[in-house]
Amino acid sequence: MKIVVAIKQVPVRDSPLRPSAAGTWIDETNLSFEINEPDAYALEEALQLREKHSGEVIVLCAGPERAAQTIREALAKGADRAIHVETDTVLDTLGTAQALAMAINGEAPDLILTGLQSDDLGYGQTGVVLAELLGVPHSTIIMQVEIRNGKTLRVKRELEDGWFQHIEMSLPAVLTIQSGLNKLRYATLMGIKKAKTKEIRVVKPASSSAPSIVIDKIYAPQKAKQAQILTGDAKSAAKQLVEKLKFEARVL
Repeated sequence: MKIVVAIKQVPVRDSPLRPSAAGTWIDETNLSFEINEPDAYALEEALQLREKHSGEVIVLCAGPERAAQTIREALAKGADRAIHVETDTVLDTLGTAQALAMAINGEAPDLILTGLQSDDLGYGQTGVVLAELLGVPHSTIIMQVEIRNGKTLRVKRELEDGWFQHIEMSLPAVLTIQSGLNKLRYATLMGIKKAKTKEIRVVKPASSSAPSIVIDKIYAPQKAKQAQILTGDAKSAAKQLVEKLKFEARVL
């Protein structure tokens, strides 16, 4: 079984984020980067499926040259090889999916896994758009994956209010994995050594059309303090307080 795992490199959580000079993205100077956490769970699921059904796991990442470090980390955890779509452009969802689909052409994977969403932009759409471009079925928020006879799979989806949905799908397919599905493994010393010799195929994305989403400006939320004095007796003040919490603060 051939499994492709799409991963993304994002700033380390709790990093001090500031807008860039242009104000259209964050200032990446002196930032450290890591694998997107939901993608780490997709990688772990792929590795466990390979252990059960044999085959290979291919890591797929679109990002600048520095993303090679994150790719090596995925290889150190057990992925067999990688494809790096090298680009310095911050792509929108459609652009990213197009770049990934182009890189997958010729691989003919049985299964493609992605994280549910990215920690930086959080659109949660790349896997769905990728499936549409490839013309294969997809399912999202996956909690469990069961491969049947190498031709079909049964998945467990998380819904709202503690409900779940079980779906049977044909292969090939695209799944977006929910965080927390498995316990993440650490890279071993032997895995780190082997990662240095594993293949990373570098490709350039084809020129695409104008982006469908453009970030005009990012900025830190404005902080402001405001106090209101509620007049009247206790009953009247309590009524005013409830109305403000319900209709202005919207916390009730």
